[in-house]
Amino acid sequence: MSVPLRLPDAPSYSRARRALLESVIERTRGGLPPPPPPPPSPDLADIVRDELRIDLSTHYAGIPIRHPFGKASGQLSCTAAQVEEDLRAGLAFIVLKTVIAEAPSGERSMEAWTVRDTKMVVERRSSLSGRDGWTVTWTGRGWHGTLIQYLEFFATSLDLAGETGPPVVPSVKYHLAPGGEPFRTEEYRHTTAQLLAVWERKGRVDPMPLEKDFSPTLAGDTRSADRDVVLRWLEHVPALIDAAAPGRVRVGVKVMNAVADDDFQVAMLEVLSRPAQSKPGFLVVFNRLFDETSGVAYGGWDLSDRNLRVLDLARRKHLAGPPPPAPSPLSLPPLSATGNICSGRVMLEYALRGCENGQVHTFFQLPRDSYLATGGAGEGGGSRSSRALHTLLLHPVDGLVAWLWHLNEAARLEEVDGLVRFRDAIGAADG
Repeated sequence: MSVPLRLPDAPSYSRARRALLESVIERTRGGLPPPPPPPPSPDLADIVRDELRIDLSTHYAGIPIRHPFGKASGQLSCTAAQVEEDLRAGLAFIVLKTVIAEAPSGERSMEAWTVRDTKMVVERRSSLSGRDGWTVTWTGRGWHGTLIQYLEFFATSLDLAGETGPPVVPSVKYHLAPGGEPFRTEEYRHTTAQLLAVWERKGRVDPMPLEKDFSPTLAGDTRSADRDVVLRWLEHVPALIDAAAPGRVRVGVKVMNAVADDDFQVAMLEVLSRPAQSKPGFLVVFNRLFDETSGVAYGGWDLSDRNLRVLDLARRKHLAGPPPPAPSPLSLPPLSATGNICSGRVMLEYALRGCENGQVHTFFQLPRDSYLATGGAGEGGGSRSSRALHTLLLHPVDGLVAWLWHLNEAARLEEVDGLVRFRDAIGAADG
């Protein structure tokens, strides 16, 4: 079944389901109970499946995950303590802070992106459409330490997740050549090989997922002023990473929001969709907007409005969403959404346009009274990550469960073996 692209203002679902949802909210509001000795107690995805009859499972970078919500790379994923807390909270995947690539000598061409600033300002931001949302501002950029320190952090994070735990993924900013200058391939080879060595030393046998970060601050950098230069980056960078470890890395390109019109944003996707031996394994769409006046990146409703609008344009060009009857040379790789994922409804908006999962950042930093959950002594119960996940899934108006029920009762999503499945909504919009 196809789904209308425009969702109504509020979900509509039965009183029986609402009562069931409210009972689960109240029982889990204070956090999930501590796990007893093996087998462990059910997590929130289990409860949603078993009691609310919704299968939230999906994929990130081709890896099965239990639900669509993970943590985006940034200030909230740069310490082992943060990773451990997110694993306890039940996040589906974690993308670590972006490390700046190094050559074997330790030289870093993108040294300017190692600015350290851990102070973040969470504030309201009004969008062009008149909606009040949230944005987080900080002047820091990538990982401020060395590659060696990052490798230690990556190894510790993998140990915390365990071999069967949620994906823990490195993020890298490699050299981006201005104009027609050559790429510094030694940075690509050395940094990729070092990360892969950690991955394999920790017993991982599948290809390592890795996100190539095109920072939102690049949108205001002089080297991105030439559109041909940006398209050249997108054409060559995935191949350079792949060449560093052929077949052993699943490259994801985190596409920046260029300071340009929507058509150029689609042109960027067109380059990334071209058939190629080193075509990206997945795309993250799209990084934050850049305010040229203040010189900082920002989010909020302007960000998600633009991201969804560009994905709509891409669908019209058969770049995203369900493939046409005959294979299209312009079909995009799998999509990971990011940008103002402040509710289950926004996650579903992205999913209808082809996104398999959502990377959250700002929503983890709101005032604590913004969440349904009160926290508690349970496993991960008091953390913002746990409270945010609880709200994203279970909020009776804005939660993902409510909106999946809405589509089911509107005869837009069928049940399969008695379950409404999130994955059936991916790319299901009829435009």
